[in-house]
Order: sequence, then structure tokens, then C-alpha cells
Amino acid sequence: MLTRWDTTENILIVEDEPDIQELLKFHLEKHEYAPVVAGTGEEALAILKSRSIVLVLLDLMLPGMDGLAVCSKMKQHRKLRAIPIIMLTAKNSEKDIITGLEIGADDYVTKPFNPSVLMARVQAILRRPGIAKPDADETPPIKYGPLVIDPGRHQVTVKGREVHLTYTEFRILQLLAQNPGKVFSRSQIVEYVRGEAQTVTERIVDVQMVSLRKKLNLRDDLIETVRGVGYRGKEV
Repeated sequence: MLTRWDTTENILIVEDEPDIQELLKFHLEKHEYAPVVAGTGEEALAILKSRSIVLVLLDLMLPGMDGLAVCSKMKQHRKLRAIPIIMLTAKNSEKDIITGLEIGADDYVTKPFNPSVLMARVQAILRRPGIAKPDADETPPIKYGPLVIDPGRHQVTVKGREVHLTYTEFRILQLLAQNPGKVFSRSQIVEYVRGEAQTVTERIVDVQMVSLRKKLNLRDDLIETVRGVGYRGKEV
């Protein structure tokens, strides 16, 4: 007979503070996830290689190997790179946040965090790999120049070639492609991607844009910078 732990999605908590570990475990179990805990980066990598993990909640300040090193090693590992990562950071760690997003983290939450906000982020990311939102399957793919953006599959292709985007990058591209010619300020982009509950600096939005343009390769002209205002998707 299958047990709850056989059928529930395992989420890895990488955190060395016992109080925060317990808080995260409580809220994950409340939402019927199965939390697995690692107190160090080394322990986290060992668990990732031996168990089926669908998401990692990764504290950046860890003893020994820090969270950025864990994130980097995951993204370099063929079997681990697809596992999404939500970073848990201090509010004054903007440099680490930017580095983490550049390495490949999918999202971040600043400490002290609102558990409801964190769980909303977890659920949003876990809807991506094929379990779409209730209305996602009803949303037809968006054809935008040579791009095809499929919200239900969370998939982007350029002339038939799939481009792997993080959650944030996908949401930004979707916003601009659905509203070609409309200028969005950085704060409007932040609100669309993450909601009002999260503080995101303009610099971090710019970093996401640089990464998105790089991944689209020669199609970076689809996203235009409006100096002093924000960004818009080019009308095609």
C-alpha cells in the first residue's frame, strides 16, 4: 500500500536554523507537501542525488558551502538543473539575490517572510511542469514573432527550438508579448510577476531582462528599453 510519503511531492528545505526549519515544515505539511530537511549545503546535494525532490527552498547563509554554491552546483548537474529553487535571503542581500537569479534560481523570498506569500510562490512554481492552473489549458499559445509562448506548458520556443526560462523570465515575456507596444514600468512588472507583497529593486528587474534577452539570442530586439520608464514588447 502506498503511503502519504510515496505520493506527496517532496520539497527540500536547506536551512540551518531549527526554528525556521520547523516553521517551513509546518506550513509545507499543512499544504500536504512532504518536507525533507538539510542543515548544510553538502547534505542538501547528497539528498538531491538520492531522493526525488520537486522543489528546493534554499537559504543563502549556510555553514560551509553557502546557498549560492549549492545553486551553482545544481545548475551544473545534468539531473539536478531542472529542479526549481526558491532562495531565502536577508533583506539587505541584493547582491546575493542578483547572483542567485543569474545562476538560475527561479524566485526568492526575503526574511522575515510571510508564510502565506511563500506558499503562494511554492504553489505557483509547482504548477509549471505540466499541472497547469485551472484556466491555463484554455489559454491558447501566444505567437509573438518567431516565438511561441505556451502558458499551459510553461514552454517557449524560438523557430521550433525550446528556450528554458525561469518562472520570472517566463512571466515577464508573457506580459510583454500579450501587450505589444505597451510600456510597463519596473514596478508594474514586479507586481505582475510577484505581487505587491514582495519588495524587488529596479536593478533586479534589469538583471532579469538581461538574462531573458540573452536566452532569446538574436531575438532580443523583441524587448525594448524605454529610457527612464521601463520596458515594452515590440509590435511585430
